[in-house]
Amino acid sequence: MTVHITGKVRKPGLYTLAMGARVADAVTAAGGPLRGTATSSVNLARRLVDGEQIVIGAPSGPTQADPATTTTLDLNSATPDQLEQLPGVGEVLAARIADFRTTHGGFTSIDQLREVSGIGAKKYEEIKGKVRV
Repeated sequence: MTVHITGKVRKPGLYTLAMGARVADAVTAAGGPLRGTATSSVNLARRLVDGEQIVIGAPSGPTQADPATTTTLDLNSATPDQLEQLPGVGEVLAARIADFRTTHGGFTSIDQLREVSGIGAKKYEEIKGKVRV
């Protein structure tokens, strides 16, 4: 997966990391934070999502968005671990989404999420804006 690391790190830029890598791995790949930079504005233990941007040293506060909640996941390529980052999606439901994708040859529309066992109208409304095909 590819992520963009920016902000107060030694070598900002694009980095290709293994699926399942964490924010801490991305920060390390970018040479670590600059001296005196706090990393408290990011969750270093969070799993990365392909295509996301990580900002190190950004001021935290109500205007700072969490990349995990703003990143749009591709239903046809997201791993079960990545799918678990969606609201209300745990290990079992993430596995069902991945199984549906495999069984049906991929998603052709977001609406097909309604066909996955365990995704009712409420859950569909919560996650439909956070996924794409």
